[in-house]
Amino acid sequence: RVAVHHVTRYRFEEPQDRIIQALRMRPVDTDHQTVVDWRFDVDCDARLKRHEDGFGNEVTMIYIAGPVEEVELVVTGEVLTNGSATGVVEGAPEPLPPELFLRSTARTAPSAAIRDFAKDILVAPSIECLHELNLAIGKRLQRIPGKAEDNRAAAEAFDSSEATVREMASVMVAAARSAEMPARFVSGYRAEGQEEHAASLHAWAEIHVSGLGWVGFDPARGISPDDCYVRVAAGLDDSDTAPVSGSRAGSGDETLDVEVRVGAAQG
Repeated sequence: RVAVHHVTRYRFEEPQDRIIQALRMRPVDTDHQTVVDWRFDVDCDARLKRHEDGFGNEVTMIYIAGPVEEVELVVTGEVLTNGSATGVVEGAPEPLPPELFLRSTARTAPSAAIRDFAKDILVAPSIECLHELNLAIGKRLQRIPGKAEDNRAAAEAFDSSEATVREMASVMVAAARSAEMPARFVSGYRAEGQEEHAASLHAWAEIHVSGLGWVGFDPARGISPDDCYVRVAAGLDDSDTAPVSGSRAGSGDETLDVEVRVGAAQG
């Protein structure tokens, strides 16, 4: 039973006339996770509307009329998980065929270095080779803290000696696609025995394996997702799973602060 407390704070230099935000922060039920409780709290008058996007992710739209100088959004919830160490995804919404996830994007385009790296490991489209690739990416790149809004593209991160968890997931996606294996970027929450603090959602990759379906791989941890993971959103790259995106009508700069706390639910 995983408890989530996710706070997002916006502050604006000048009052804004209108704010529209799309939130990809609510998990959907699958065979391996059940949303027990989930709520959004906004510290000002706001209208919320939910829908499902083209990838099967649940999106909550928030509409705020100004003038507004700051907004605090608090997301709290609990999810009952029973994931297995195999990482196989079962019961998730699948509105799109796996072949669509062979499509590259600017953020997941594999460089020549990524192609060569993957070619030496993915000698066959097998689950064993993918686990080897997952471990190899984690060994090549040192994990560093990061925020969702300042991630580099996979090729740039791969050429560095360090990367955020979201950048490492992008590298895994790019490497798998370079071997003609459908791959998608996944964001979500991850809990261990003690409460973890972060400035963004966790992230990993899912690769489509013949005979198994979609299988998750987390190169930042060197494992497949288990019952510590809460799957929230999937897409072609990290922009499709951004926890917050939208627009505002008003001038001036903005400041964004994010705090994510994930741990075992009490009681």
